[in-house]
Amino acid sequence: MKLIKPNKLKEGDTVATISLSWGGAGELPHRYQTGKRQMERVFGLKVVETAHALKTAEWIYDNPKARAQDLMDAFKNPEVKAIISAIGGEESIRLLKYIDFEVIRQNPKIFMGFSDSTVTHFMCLKAGLSSFYGTSVLVGFAENGGMHEYQIADIKRTLFNAEVIGEIQPNKEGWTTEYLDWYNTSLQHIRRKLIPCDGWRFIRGKGVVQGHLIGGCIEVLEIIKGTALWPDLEMWRGGILFLETSEETTAPNYIRHWLRGYAAMGILGVINGIVLGRPYDNKYAKEYEQAILKVLNEEGLYSLPVVTQMDFGHTCPTFTLPFGRIAEIDVDQKKFSIVESAVE
Repeated sequence: MKLIKPNKLKEGDTVATISLSWGGAGELPHRYQTGKRQMERVFGLKVVETAHALKTAEWIYDNPKARAQDLMDAFKNPEVKAIISAIGGEESIRLLKYIDFEVIRQNPKIFMGFSDSTVTHFMCLKAGLSSFYGTSVLVGFAENGGMHEYQIADIKRTLFNAEVIGEIQPNKEGWTTEYLDWYNTSLQHIRRKLIPCDGWRFIRGKGVVQGHLIGGCIEVLEIIKGTALWPDLEMWRGGILFLETSEETTAPNYIRHWLRGYAAMGILGVINGIVLGRPYDNKYAKEYEQAILKVLNEEGLYSLPVVTQMDFGHTCPTFTLPFGRIAEIDVDQKKFSIVESAVE
């Protein structure tokens, strides 16, 4: 898979925040400003908002065309070096009919977000641009009590550095999805409780495999199946499929059903490995593993490497997955690496 690498970030660069789905930035101005301030202080960036990024959630919902125009304008603006999603949501698929893929192709730059931003990642993929499945403004950048060092190190390593990314270590700080009400401003400075991390689980496979990264939030991938965004089989061939689940804590039987769909489309038969993000609250972690292995067994895929409970998706802090870049799973040594740079 040959995707355009965007240019790396450096101190002083302008990045644009955008609301592509839920209008959380407008509903939670104190949290948004915390995220913006920490982006500026920690990374030395100049943060600006797209035209409608801070509108109310109701306005954002009612105006998908304006959201799409914000995305197009951010890509076309030569001063903007990266576009960072404010937060996810559930209906950014409504932007699809307003997207000009040539604008994205002709103006390559960093796009980062997760969850419902999966839709935008597949827009970038269709346009031939490598994008970044990583944290958002209201989540990792606005983390209660300040950004986690694991998160800071990941962003600097991935977006500010044109060297090979290398081995990604499991988060040793501990992970959290503890609920602290974002609408309660008095809680913004309270650090969420961290749960010790025992590392990632290499539950199947042996040896070393490599492949380009492709995937996203599995619930959102179900939304884009059958649309113009869904890649043909060759785009999946030889890839490392990364999947994660949302805060909806989808029941394991749905994961099983959806993966059977991937099998029927031929995807499971052509990929080189699967990596799964830690579920929200780590709920159903073992059940998801069982669902994956059951489907792989049904397909006779007894040696396909599978790594689970990894530090990406709806957990905190996270590492970033760059679409199309080559990742390596070393099952024997229990290591995961990205063996090329993600930016130029």
